[in-house]
Amino acid sequence: MTDETASLLAARDLRVTFPGRRGGGSARAVDGVNLDIAPGEIVALVGESGCGKTTLARTLLGLQKPTGGEVSYRGTPLRYGSKDLKAYRREAQLVLQDPSGSLNPRHTVYDAVAEGLRIHGEVADERERVADALSRAGMRPPERYFLRYPHELSGGQRQRVVIAGALVLEPTLLVADEPVASLDASVRGEILALLLRLREELGLAALVVTHDLGLAWNIADRVAVMYLGRIIETGPVEKILTAPEHPYTQALLSVLPEGGTPVVLSGEPPDPSRVPGGCRFHVRCQALASGAAEAAGVAELCRTTDLPVLDGRGTLAACHLAQARVALPTPAASGERGDVEPQG
Repeated sequence: MTDETASLLAARDLRVTFPGRRGGGSARAVDGVNLDIAPGEIVALVGESGCGKTTLARTLLGLQKPTGGEVSYRGTPLRYGSKDLKAYRREAQLVLQDPSGSLNPRHTVYDAVAEGLRIHGEVADERERVADALSRAGMRPPERYFLRYPHELSGGQRQRVVIAGALVLEPTLLVADEPVASLDASVRGEILALLLRLREELGLAALVVTHDLGLAWNIADRVAVMYLGRIIETGPVEKILTAPEHPYTQALLSVLPEGGTPVVLSGEPPDPSRVPGGCRFHVRCQALASGAAEAAGVAELCRTTDLPVLDGRGTLAACHLAQARVALPTPAASGERGDVEPQG
């Protein structure tokens, strides 16, 4: 599914830096990211606030020009001329966290959904397409909502209108930035079910940006965990959320119900203009603090040796300890009987 020839959207060594404050070093918001999204695939991009998730999403949509690296769509590098971006944004649509902020309070539901068609000059069958988009988003019968204003709708209904505004252009990819974070718990499940249904009915791919690993479990095929500008673990959702390799992912999961003893990370994520040497997580890493990395003989590597950018395929963790465990010989490789229990 993640073979490059089959990728709908791909990022290669993507980097975005912003000027530092008061003459300080540049902030590395996205610091070397490889990511693939296949047609019809839902990828969850998870991590703490400030880790670079939203900047990465904006860059994938062409809203932010990368400092380095490349974004490609259907194998063609993204170009940043106005005509090129307009054509691309017809295919890739953004769904924001706060539907109230996404909708103009002076525009009716009909005008909000029709806006994309008017921008792209596709008004010949406007009414029919607006009605179809609202219907697909669960606003039925759609005509009932045409003349309503955002303040007359519930939060869930407003989010459905935002989704309808994205669907009206018949895109192939949705980028949803915290799509249910501002909604009541009773409505979140409905919106997630809607996104899954749209994937089944329309073959839509989606990148869902979230800090909520429970949401990722319910909706995603794959998970990419981001920390300090870089993806530090990626793989199928079942593998990452049941047997994570990276200590950061383990800490994120520990706070979920039935996640075991919560792991309290020390301090805050480092300043992206001062990314620490070695593993970028080592200053907060519970495996290093507990002595597990020392016992595995990788503590000095954790402190001094950076890890390569993950290639975006398979199940991978940018962690010296995880890689050391993978490198340990299996009983079969070391000539031991398969029924002998491993020691230590």
